[in-house]
Amino acid sequence: MTEIHEATTERQAILETVRRFVEHEVRPRSAALDARPNPEDCFSWELIEKAHELGLRTMTLEEKWGGLGLDSLTTAMVVEELATGDMGLAVVLAQTFKIAQLMQAAFNDEQRARVLPAFAKDPRGLLAIGMTEPGNGSDKHTNQPVPFRTSASRAPGGWVVNGMKHFISNGNRASHYLLMVQTDRGKTMANGSTCFLLERGRPGFTIGRVHDKMGERLANNAELVFQDCFVPDANVVGAVDKGSQVFARFSPQSNAYAGATVLGVAVALHRKAIDWASTRVQGGRRLIEHDGIRAQLAEMRMLIDASRAYVHRACWLADHQETGWDGTLGALPKAMAAQSAWKIATWTLEIHGGHGYMKEAGVEKLVRDAAAFLHSDGVNRTLFLKVANAMFGAMT
Repeated sequence: MTEIHEATTERQAILETVRRFVEHEVRPRSAALDARPNPEDCFSWELIEKAHELGLRTMTLEEKWGGLGLDSLTTAMVVEELATGDMGLAVVLAQTFKIAQLMQAAFNDEQRARVLPAFAKDPRGLLAIGMTEPGNGSDKHTNQPVPFRTSASRAPGGWVVNGMKHFISNGNRASHYLLMVQTDRGKTMANGSTCFLLERGRPGFTIGRVHDKMGERLANNAELVFQDCFVPDANVVGAVDKGSQVFARFSPQSNAYAGATVLGVAVALHRKAIDWASTRVQGGRRLIEHDGIRAQLAEMRMLIDASRAYVHRACWLADHQETGWDGTLGALPKAMAAQSAWKIATWTLEIHGGHGYMKEAGVEKLVRDAAAFLHSDGVNRTLFLKVANAMFGAMT
């Protein structure tokens, strides 16, 4: 019981630190950064460096590598709290949280010693995964998976990579990347690809365009371009042609963090709906005194609490898989949270009426943000298919 109490006390202290960071640093900057026309200018190194000063950037690394060694459940709570201030910043850090966890679990001893201490000391150290490509990305979850178009050929001492990735979160900002590349062209991305560690600035690797997104604008997504980029054998993560196993084995909580991210947006929307309904007078009474509005606010609360419970269950079981983990938890909590957030977004917009359509109310930005995770971290419909295939087997 003492250990449980100490863990709970530590978690609450961390979450209080995050709340202060959101209140004093994130929320005052968020709207202005979001409104900048150039997508690259929406990103803020100042916020990342402040997160570093607080120990947040590296919090999922084990203490011996310079982090706090946070478990997946606490990390999900932090991600949700960050997203109540701004989804884009939450995405930047959530990507780094989960990839740091993955790296320290999947790397060999030499790779850990070479990469993790330097990453922990770099106040601008961010992480990215290069997976999605023009024309494919979700195909590995369908009945007809295809190869990655980005491929690598054997060379003395390593591999030569050619191709392009796009929509990559932190793509133009990361210091290190985990890159999925087709190394057996006769197979598919699910069974013939390899995961490579890629450092920023490696010859033959350049950044393409930064995508101009509807929402989630404080996070940059960009193209990664490879032209005869040499990657040494020392940078192979896991086994050759077994890249998909790296993510399946070492990052089961990945989609749950995405669910926590969009859940934070739902919480922010719900707060706005309550505040507006508590002050706006319609028909001689405040909106909150109308039964229909009161019931709708209660239903929003139900969707948030149910989604949160699902996300938290997935995160806890990801760290305690022997107690009941199953593959559906790697997809469905995120899909549920995304659908719930979108429903809450449309209801909040309706409760505000014409005011919600005006930017000054702040609802418009949250609606744009809420739409992101209907597609990000796997299109929801594709995630449902992934789970169905796991439950019933793929059907041709």
